Amino acid sequence: MSQKTLEPPVQYRLVAPSHPDDEVMPGVRFGREDELLTPAYWAMRCATVDPADIDFVNRHGTLEEEIGFCLLGGFGVTLEVATAFFERLRRNGAFERGVVPPEADLFAMLDEPAVVSGRPHRYRFPTQRARRLHYAMTDLAQMKFDQADPIRFRDQIQSLEGVGPKTASWIARNWLDTDLIAILDIHVLRAGWLLHLFDKNCRLPRDYLDLESRFLCFAKNLHVRASVLDSVMWYDMRTFGSNLVRERRAA
Repeated sequence: MSQKTLEPPVQYRLVAPSHPDDEVMPGVRFGREDELLTPAYWAMRCATVDPADIDFVNRHGTLEEEIGFCLLGGFGVTLEVATAFFERLRRNGAFERGVVPPEADLFAMLDEPAVVSGRPHRYRFPTQRARRLHYAMTDLAQMKFDQADPIRFRDQIQSLEGVGPKTASWIARNWLDTDLIAILDIHVLRAGWLLHLFDKNCRLPRDYLDLESRFLCFAKNLHVRASVLDSVMWYDMRTFGSNLVRERRAA
């Protein structure tokens, strides 16, 4: 089913907020850079982040590899584990253009533990992901993508077996380097809850497009790239999230 982007919920700010009491969005004050997890903090992080920490744009791989990697990641699978199994599958030709590996072969590669940080790790969903990868590679061999339109491209990606709006957005952002969509996972969702940018009753994937609309407006009002903002939120909340939240609540 095709998705339709929603209109931004508020007007965009023509000038970036600078005073702590400035409102970035209705009810969301800018705050200060030294106030953890405020809009000012995230604006500062976008301005000072090491690009190497957040550069997920695929400049050298194939679309098959990008889709394969994103299908292996997501909820319940760390980046490190997904990367280890992705590299195993890639070495064994699972993502070669025009080649559709048998589901049984994909399962065998995912079912065998991989070494991550010096220790063997099992992949949590070998049966499910083997099936999704097999059908995705089958469909890819027959599809033509509209890469000039990021929203249309995302819709086409989402038609693949087992691909929801977050995974489709992840693939589209990495492949097209676009700021017209956002990757919203649980880490970004939690940051939005703390900002009062997102309603506490919102859920993924049900409310993805509404949340994305608010997030893109928020990024534009901060005068930062949406792709940088969702990356730094993901990076900080994944790496330091629990400690950052505790420190903010204690302040």
